[in-house]
Amino acid sequence: MPTPALTFIPVAGLPLIEPGCDLGAVIIEHCASNGIEPCDGDIFAIAQKIVSKAEGCFVDLKEIEPSAEARQLTYSAERDPRLAELILRESTRIVRDTPNVLIVEHRLGIVLANAGIDRSNVNGDDDTVLTLPADPDTSAAHLKHALDQHYGARLGVVIIDSIGRPWRLGTTGVAIGCAGFTALNDLRGQHDMFGRVLQVAEVATADCIAGAAGLLMGEGADAVPVVLVRGLDTGDTQQSARTIVRPAHEDLFR
Repeated sequence: MPTPALTFIPVAGLPLIEPGCDLGAVIIEHCASNGIEPCDGDIFAIAQKIVSKAEGCFVDLKEIEPSAEARQLTYSAERDPRLAELILRESTRIVRDTPNVLIVEHRLGIVLANAGIDRSNVNGDDDTVLTLPADPDTSAAHLKHALDQHYGARLGVVIIDSIGRPWRLGTTGVAIGCAGFTALNDLRGQHDMFGRVLQVAEVATADCIAGAAGLLMGEGADAVPVVLVRGLDTGDTQQSARTIVRPAHEDLFR
């Protein structure tokens, strides 16, 4: 069988997103202005930051009172103890406390730096930060519903954020919210080209999409927070991004 071709199409020209914005309507409007007509099986890759902004996930650090626990962290000696307090509130466990970064297990189950809290590309003074959405899988499901209804198509949505990885420099996109496609493709039980049964093969399809879409989105002033992905066999599933989070009892590095 021929290898399918994948197409990644940037949805350009989106405005700065404000709290309460109807993000689905904005995406629909700018697909039209870009001459993009989504069809069955297409997947929208959407940057976490605009979802968080639309949902009003801003925090003013001036309103945060650091706890004794936050003040005692090694991180707080070099960084803002108010930020350390917010990181603790967004997390279930500290994995590593260093002067420059807190590696934590986020309440969503993701292990990442500083609980995903960010100042980059956020309007406001240096005391204004942005957290991850409260429930990115639900956010993805709501956006999927709005887009499906408008286009009369079966679409997928993946909300992506950029995180670092153990043993590797740099960040890459990962899926923190998914709806409408197979986030984790389990190939176990299938056969390789020599007839051997695959024992451990699972492909994090949602993360693969996130990493590729992130190349078009950029990290700075690129301002391309939405990418349409075409050509992938999306499957018929109710999987979410939580499907990809390895259970703690199987994680050898926590």
